[in-house]
Amino acid sequence: MAGEVYFEFVQVGQQMRVAAIDADSGTEVVVITPVSATKIQMQQMALAKLRKKLAAAAPETPLRLF
Repeated sequence: MAGEVYFEFVQVGQQMRVAAIDADSGTEVVVITPVSATKIQMQQMALAKLRKKLAAAAPETPLRLF
């Protein structure tokens, strides 16, 4: 993941719904955070989840035995 990531913030009561979207693949994840968290903390949580999802979806390189 080296491209852009878009973030969307929607307050729902005392919680913030934060979506992180990978611009290249369109992959999206959502985290729910307390509204008391800073914007940077919210983005870090969403970005960590997005990176994990993208890493899990990446195809493994087959091993070649010689």
